[in-house]
Amino acid sequence: MSSSPESADVVICGGGAIGSSVAYHLAADPGFTGKVVVVEKDPTYRLAASALSAASIRQQYSSAVNIRISLHGIDFMRNIGSHLAVDGDVPTIDLHEGGYLYLAGEEGAPVLAASQALQAAEGADIALYAAPMLRSKFSWLNTEDIACGTYGVSGEGWFDGWAVLQAFRKKARSLGVEYRQGEIARYVAEAGRVVAVELTDGSRIACGAAVNASGTHGAKLAATAGIAIPVRSMKRYVFSFLCKGEVDNCPLLIDRTGAWCRPEGKRGSDGQLFIGSCSPLSPEQDQEWIETEPSVEDVNWAFFEEAVWPALAHRIPAFEQIRPGRAWAGPYDMNELDHNAIIGPAVGLGGLYLANGFSGHGLQQAPAVGRGLAEHILHGAYRTLDLADLGHERIVEGRPLLEANII
Repeated sequence: MSSSPESADVVICGGGAIGSSVAYHLAADPGFTGKVVVVEKDPTYRLAASALSAASIRQQYSSAVNIRISLHGIDFMRNIGSHLAVDGDVPTIDLHEGGYLYLAGEEGAPVLAASQALQAAEGADIALYAAPMLRSKFSWLNTEDIACGTYGVSGEGWFDGWAVLQAFRKKARSLGVEYRQGEIARYVAEAGRVVAVELTDGSRIACGAAVNASGTHGAKLAATAGIAIPVRSMKRYVFSFLCKGEVDNCPLLIDRTGAWCRPEGKRGSDGQLFIGSCSPLSPEQDQEWIETEPSVEDVNWAFFEEAVWPALAHRIPAFEQIRPGRAWAGPYDMNELDHNAIIGPAVGLGGLYLANGFSGHGLQQAPAVGRGLAEHILHGAYRTLDLADLGHERIVEGRPLLEANII
């Protein structure tokens, strides 16, 4: 490639956790000596999913590829200093392996049991507990309508998502990756390959490969190259509230209704702070598709009072008396086909790589996805973890990778 500032070997659209992980893994590869440019329209990341998410990681999936991705992710985060330290400065991400607890009634118990068997076979430390065991482990839990639950004994929990994003970004820059503020308007293709990206200011960056890691804008950008992906933006809410009652050693709990919660920080003299919300799978839950960036402050508190709080208070009676705190809204890049990410080379256009539609899994999947895409770009194939099950081919063929454990 030319050494011109308007040329790069790889251009990455989107500098969030996914884009920055791809950039880091490319630059860290000892065989790569090329130039990587990351184009990010908002370097404050004020509305980025990486900054607004609940920042958690789990192996409790029903598909092997997602389990393997998260097994790599937890190992990466446990050893983040060996990967992302810069000049001896080790990132602090406050990883807390508090576990996930999925709950099911009689009708959902067979699905939960089948998923746990697969997770255990893949090496994930997930236990299946009947209701009596759940009551003995979590005395604050109402199990009257619960048949069983699956609990992450280790390897699951939550972390500082902002710190992870900044650690990827800082390390990538230290390895020579260039971050440029701007917005990519379209891909430029010749003879069936991407040869450049064009920015909204009219400038152009020639490239040998391009990565679409632009979150909720991914579908619109892919369409400029004739690539259709079923990714839309969905508004998601996260609510915080203070509970004075004792809810000790609470994992990230996913109720059978789809409502979820987890502790946030340490318990103080006035109680324990929690965050929580509800799965966006039901239209009556009043979470909507959006075409423009949501305001972080545009929160529907009626949704909390009518859908989230009643479900959580039923499951954890101590939540019947809480003090609501702050809340925020953010965008999810939701894959309408199957709520799983679309990863890898685009079908029908050489040099374009997709990393879209993470449906809330982006932060936890960033380490493995960044590594996998870097391998594919540099070597033409995945080398350490095969991500082909999440490839664009399934989208083109209308072949969903169904996932039972969606939050």
